[in-house]
Amino acid sequence: MKHREFSLKPDYDKSAERYEAFWNFDVADRPPVNIVFPRKDYVYPDIGTRTYTSYRDRWLDVEYRAARDAAGVSSLEYYADSMPIVWPNMGPEIFSVWCGCAYDFTDTTTWAKPLIVDWAADFHKAKLDMDSEMFRVTDRYTDLLLEYGKGKFIVGLTDLHPGGDHVAALRDPENLAADLLLEPDYVKKMLEVARKDYYKAYAYFADKLIAADMPVTSWTPLFADGYYYIPSNDFSCMISTEMFEEFFLDGIADECRFYERSIYHLDGPGALHHLDNLLAIKDLDALQWVPGAGRDNFAETIDIYKRAQAAKKGVQLWCHVSQLDIVFENLRPNGVWFAGLGGIANKEDADYALARIAAWK
Repeated sequence: MKHREFSLKPDYDKSAERYEAFWNFDVADRPPVNIVFPRKDYVYPDIGTRTYTSYRDRWLDVEYRAARDAAGVSSLEYYADSMPIVWPNMGPEIFSVWCGCAYDFTDTTTWAKPLIVDWAADFHKAKLDMDSEMFRVTDRYTDLLLEYGKGKFIVGLTDLHPGGDHVAALRDPENLAADLLLEPDYVKKMLEVARKDYYKAYAYFADKLIAADMPVTSWTPLFADGYYYIPSNDFSCMISTEMFEEFFLDGIADECRFYERSIYHLDGPGALHHLDNLLAIKDLDALQWVPGAGRDNFAETIDIYKRAQAAKKGVQLWCHVSQLDIVFENLRPNGVWFAGLGGIANKEDADYALARIAAWK
């Protein structure tokens, strides 16, 4: 574990020890726990306000966004093992845009427009362009955050969706679902081409963070020394286990080998039938299970975490302090990260919860 100093997280090294134990499916003095509080003495800097004629202009004003991000991250106290992290959010399909898709900007998110209408005619259009406007904007955004964050906070990677989600953006998810039956060779060929492009783009930004003496992190606020990311395939909720194995499983396993640390984003009950295949990936370190809207009863999903621990994969937990007994009765502290604890109103509540978690054996 590398020593680092961030003014917004003076106890970084102690928390980093807990996260390193988590990655090793172990536990230090206790599992890492994320708790944040507003800083009572914080005065926001005067960065002004801006008006825009389009959502696109607002999204691409990365100078203003970086200043606002730096102010926002500085407004919080990072209690327990929370980390002051800022990442350059350019929307969930930015990698597909770097590879040729047009982009729709809305108030709160973005959408890539499908690029491949006909596989034979359009296959060659989907390739990484590191000189494209959107790649350069993301690069500039990252550089600005690194300037603001030096010695103060951690800067992460943008949200990247390679693999099946990338090809779904290139083609449109419904069309891709049909392609698995009608055009399987094109799909497999594109997955292979895209994987090489993704590794090149990922390495460009991850190496930039490492050169700035940052750990590597992103939208999920785990971090690691070296390559870390959150592999995913939200498209997988639309397909069978057999299709997942044929088209996507090997690519996800290869992605996990590429990283030094990884946590799989399993999104929604529709993707649960792939869990055993994912837990069998040797180089996958941990599981992030997102139950979906209206299915957040922790007691009803504890079996998923038990299955992950049986496979020696770490787990990311969100729960209420009233549910800690359920956690203690069903899981081990090894490889557990409390990404959020509900029911904490003040530091006294936090310290009581932390003492209970530290006593968990």
